[in-house]
Amino acid sequence: MLLRLRCSILTHLISSPSASPASQLHRLFSAAAPGASPNASFAVEEYLVATCGLTRPQALKASAKLSHLKSPSKPDAVLAFLAGLGFSAADVAALVAKDPKFLCASVEKTLGPVVVGLTGLGLSRSEIARLVSLSHAQFRCISIVSNLHYCLRLFGSFENLLPALRLGKCLLSADLETVVKPNVAFLRECGLGDRDIAKLSIAHPWLLASNIDRVRAMVAHAEDIGVPRGSRMFRHAILAPHAMRAVKFLSKEKIAAKAGHLKKAFRWSDAEVGIALSKLPSVLTRSNQTLESKSEFLISEVGFEPAYIAHHPALLTYSLEGRIIPQYYVVKFLKENGLLDHNRSYYSAVTLMEKVFVDKYICPHKEVAPYLAEDYGAACRGEVPTRFKFT
Repeated sequence: MLLRLRCSILTHLISSPSASPASQLHRLFSAAAPGASPNASFAVEEYLVATCGLTRPQALKASAKLSHLKSPSKPDAVLAFLAGLGFSAADVAALVAKDPKFLCASVEKTLGPVVVGLTGLGLSRSEIARLVSLSHAQFRCISIVSNLHYCLRLFGSFENLLPALRLGKCLLSADLETVVKPNVAFLRECGLGDRDIAKLSIAHPWLLASNIDRVRAMVAHAEDIGVPRGSRMFRHAILAPHAMRAVKFLSKEKIAAKAGHLKKAFRWSDAEVGIALSKLPSVLTRSNQTLESKSEFLISEVGFEPAYIAHHPALLTYSLEGRIIPQYYVVKFLKENGLLDHNRSYYSAVTLMEKVFVDKYICPHKEVAPYLAEDYGAACRGEVPTRFKFT
């Protein structure tokens, strides 16, 4: 009966935020929770199994963090709170298993006021429930309301914010004034808009909640690969999830040397080097010999312009012998024998996974080109079949 009463009170608070000031919240929860005397025989582990739905091993592990509980009064109130948010038995079990101390939170002083604050921000009951499931311990802090308010404005909506929260909850607990806001201000100074910063937070969930020196270091790495802040390609470089990983252990001298080699091998200008590296910083980790052999084939044989390769640096990640050359032979064979539109891009073919490539470019021509699959297989093994003749 008590649990149902608390549940109905919470539902009322969520559906009527204007009628839920702190004083009324205190009065309602006080009325719903008459004083409970400690129960010396209260068994936490049994409560977790019987009432919260945990397995015995989960309950044994969780009970170690709840050994101070002497009464079911506070956990009962929390369960009523979760029920009011629409949590199922499975949802409750999952939450308690991950964050047993959630059962110790004060509904009156913490959880209830947080719900009132979030409702005031426009969140629905289902959105608040999703936030509880994602944030766990962070939901037990009143500061989550101000953090979420700021993040909602930055990301534009709760749905836009969710991906960042799924990957990292630190945004909800980081200090707004000393950490989050300075990081955002610095990124704005670098020419990034709020939408860019939101995308960056998904690619690097730790970023906005990190020490600003770490954020400055990431920007410095982008500049080290030849993409200065404020440039047209800076946004692309900084948003690449693996961009910083590629240059993390490279000195400025090595980066400069590799950039010089790229200019020579691919006949690139400084701007084209910047474009290629901003799109694919891992090019810096490729050996000079590998890059030279790909340059020779892509420019001399395929006929790609250097600028085209700079704008499509993914070409440099594929195996020359196992993918680039064999697939090029197939595409050229099909075009010169009237089996493929001459305007069909080779790039669109080489970016396909092998199975997709075979299904799209080889299987449809089994009858008119019965040896094509065999020749393609031979080419993938490094052999150049004699039937690959272009007349």
